[in-house]
Amino acid sequence: MGVVGAAVLGLAVAAPAGAVPLFPGGPDIPLPVIPGITEPLPGQPAAPLAPAAPAVAPTAPANFSAPSINPASGETVGVAQPIIIRFGSPVTDHATAERAIAITNSANVPGHFYWFGDKQVRWRPEAFWPAGTDVKVDAGGTVSTFHIGDAIVSTADDNTHQITITRNGEVVKTMPTSMGKGGHETPNGTYIVGERFRDMYMDSSTYGVPVDSPEGYRTYVEYATRISNSGIFVHAAPWSVDAQGSYNASHGCLNVSTEDGKWFFENAQKGDPVVVVNTSGGVLNRGDGLGDWN
Repeated sequence: MGVVGAAVLGLAVAAPAGAVPLFPGGPDIPLPVIPGITEPLPGQPAAPLAPAAPAVAPTAPANFSAPSINPASGETVGVAQPIIIRFGSPVTDHATAERAIAITNSANVPGHFYWFGDKQVRWRPEAFWPAGTDVKVDAGGTVSTFHIGDAIVSTADDNTHQITITRNGEVVKTMPTSMGKGGHETPNGTYIVGERFRDMYMDSSTYGVPVDSPEGYRTYVEYATRISNSGIFVHAAPWSVDAQGSYNASHGCLNVSTEDGKWFFENAQKGDPVVVVNTSGGVLNRGDGLGDWN
């Protein structure tokens, strides 16, 4: 992705993208049932709460040198944020490495490890973190302590072309949106808020489409919040306001008005989930780097 004059306000550790970038772009909706966050819809069974589990404690010496840990100490992140541990050298004995990593949290929620190659391991809870949880990671003596903030969950429904945003279970905002048009359909799935740009240029040549081709573009965009490493953002798109709430006109992004883009940019936090439903775009690749819940 080409970024010119961008003010970066947050940064997510990323694995290689699993899909080609989709730039730039764009419904009463059933909200996803998230244990402890939203109630089930009428007629739907309640989702069981994740059982409490003892904290993960290290049981073996580390077979790796000091890694980097994301989130970093002192950060406050959203309820979908995974723990990302990156190693300077390949670690081929995954089981021993996992036994050398202690993950404790104040809610005693269970979770699991999963690997992106031999240089990155992740851990996430089985369900979204409960809001207000404190988390400590000790990876062979490298420690990070961070906090889970409010449960800010956004659901974009392609049937209604609306984004509904809840905070701790209460609806706080709805936004008309325009998602990916035919040939650029936005994938379904749970995305994770990553970095934010006050402004940037989106350039189709970064994924092989010449700017001067029929589907090419180089567009100045404001209030861009990344939700996938494959190039999907929630961003202001004043040129598509007529489409927002009615039909899809973007190259995959979630187009919103400038006012709504600014609100999302200012209120969404790293690690918040954005759930896209009812598109014809398949499912976001779990290997995207921000697709851990798919």
